[in-house]
Amino acid sequence: MIIGVIIILVIIIILLMVYNISIYKKIESFNNLNQKITGLNVLQDFMDTISECTSVTEKFNKINEILIERYQIKYSTIVVYDGAEYTIKASNVEQKHWENLRSLQSEEIFQDSIQTATPKYITVENENERLPYQKMEFGRAKSAMFFPLYVENVYIGYWIIEGQKPHEFDNIDTTILEVVRNNIVSVLRTVNNQAIIENIVRDDKFSSLKSEEYLYADGRKIIDKYTTSTICLFRIINLEDINEEFGRNIGNEIITKVAEVVKQNLSEEYVFVRYMGPKFAIVFSGIDIQAVGNFMGEIKRQVEEIEVPSSDQEKEDDGDKKVAKPKINVIISTYYKGTALEGAMRKLEEYVDKADKQESDINYL
Repeated sequence: MIIGVIIILVIIIILLMVYNISIYKKIESFNNLNQKITGLNVLQDFMDTISECTSVTEKFNKINEILIERYQIKYSTIVVYDGAEYTIKASNVEQKHWENLRSLQSEEIFQDSIQTATPKYITVENENERLPYQKMEFGRAKSAMFFPLYVENVYIGYWIIEGQKPHEFDNIDTTILEVVRNNIVSVLRTVNNQAIIENIVRDDKFSSLKSEEYLYADGRKIIDKYTTSTICLFRIINLEDINEEFGRNIGNEIITKVAEVVKQNLSEEYVFVRYMGPKFAIVFSGIDIQAVGNFMGEIKRQVEEIEVPSSDQEKEDDGDKKVAKPKINVIISTYYKGTALEGAMRKLEEYVDKADKQESDINYL
């Protein structure tokens, strides 16, 4: 009888073990599914962030915030080589540690990870130890995962996440994190052209206006607050003649005065840039095309009243100084948010470039 009871107990224990294993696998499966759902949500947030009209820096900071929030990571840092040095694109670590964090490619502990393009997980065994790459700090991080970043087999930097506890990332799904790593690379590739545009924006010497590139960088953030806007391009049609007859100094003064007259009539919500040479562009954010047409009629009148006298040596037959007066040709069109602003501006440019050299009017496209 005792043997029978023992056998029954053994069977019960075995059944309980099988049940516990089954429950554990279901929980593990649920956790993996949960992480995959989180991963998909993160990817969607990435896509939304990329499509937002923000600067490259803002994009990366937003992406880093998403990673920290969704994966409950204590610290996350994205480091990229910009062609001259390694720079931190985004990090929630105190800035005093950035010099160390942007030099991890030199640490021996990560060399094999960089060479093999595989993640590297390091951790300490107890609270009294420090991670190998830590210099000044001691208690900030106890676990870290290092993900090298590659674009077409070229190493461009890394993403590192850090935790405050030993073995904090032991059970994390690295497959999902590698997908996230790949999408960080996709973001880098996507915003690369935007970064180039942001870096080549210049202030024009004579008009004190931003260059054309500003339209497609910070200017677009203002423009795309509205569903529709009116875009305008105008050309000083006789600037070349003024330069030839009066000299380039007078031509430069004409540019300065034209910019001043237009700028003093514009709201801060309107984007005004020196487009190229004798051409200027204005985007009237959220304004109807007909209202802009009437406004530009008044601007045209004021601009063409500008007079810049020549030097003392150049006089008319009656003895008065010769005067340079600008004439402009204006083309206006509607811009719809989400469409190619650069394409719309090119159409306006084609029109003013091909128009008769004597045409001085308000035109609609």
